[in-house]
Amino acid sequence: MNTTDLFRLDGRVALVTGGSRGIGRMIAAGFIAQGAKVYISSRKADACLATAEELGEQCVALPQDVSTVDGCRALAGQLAAREDRLDILVNNAGAAWGEPFETFPEKGWDKVMDLNVKSPFFLTQALHPLLKAAARPERPAKVINITSIDGQRLNPWETYSYQASKAALIHLTRRMAARLIGDGINVTSIAPGAFASEMNRAARDHGGEVAGRIPARRIGVAEDMAGAAIYLAARAGDYVVGETITVDGGLVNAALGTSIDA
Repeated sequence: MNTTDLFRLDGRVALVTGGSRGIGRMIAAGFIAQGAKVYISSRKADACLATAEELGEQCVALPQDVSTVDGCRALAGQLAAREDRLDILVNNAGAAWGEPFETFPEKGWDKVMDLNVKSPFFLTQALHPLLKAAARPERPAKVINITSIDGQRLNPWETYSYQASKAALIHLTRRMAARLIGDGINVTSIAPGAFASEMNRAARDHGGEVAGRIPARRIGVAEDMAGAAIYLAARAGDYVVGETITVDGGLVNAALGTSIDA
C-alpha cells in the first residue's frame, strides 16, 4: 500500500466556480497547494482576475456568469479552448435570499434556484466531454457540488429558496452520481457549516457568537474546507461516490437539542 500521494493533485486540471472569494477561494488555494492547475470563475471579472493573480501562476481566471444555461455553456467553451480535459469540477457558485414568508418574492426564488440547482446540473452537462476525457478506471474525474447544512436541517432564518435549493442539490448529487459513475466520473458534495464569507456574514462578522452555538466551539477555517475538498478530489476519495461530507464542527450530527422542559 502506497499512501505517499493520496492527497496530491499534481498534473490535475480543476475548475472552481465562485472561486474568487469565500469557500471557492479556500478550495482553489488548497488544490493549488497540492499541485493542481486551477481555473476560477466568477461573475465579477475584476475580482476573479485579482484572485488569480494573488494565488499565483497555477491559477487562471475565467470570468463568467453561470446563472444561466448560456453562461454555463460559454464557460465550458472557454475552458475547452484551453484544455483537452477536466479532472475536477467544483460547483460552488451560489446565492441566498432572505425575506419574510408574507413578502418573499418570485425573483428571490428563481435567482437562488437557478444558480444553486440548475447551474450545477447544466455546467456539469456542458463539461461532460472534458470530464470524460480525463476519466480513467484507475483515476476517475471528480465533480464536487458545494451544498450546505441548510439542506440537511432547518435554520431559523427565512431563506426559503436557499434551504430548498441546497436540499435539492444534495439529492441531485446522488442522482448525477448514479449516472456519471458509468463514465468514470465521481460526483459528491460538501455541506459546509459556518465559514466566514460574504454569504455567511454572521460567521464573518460575529464569529465568536456563532462559535458558541457550534459543538466544536469555533467556526470553520480555510484548512477545514480545503482538506475536505482535497480528500474528495484526490486519490484518497476515489471510492467515494454520491456522498455528502458535512463540514460544520458538529452542528448537524453532534448538537444536542434544547428540551421543551428546560
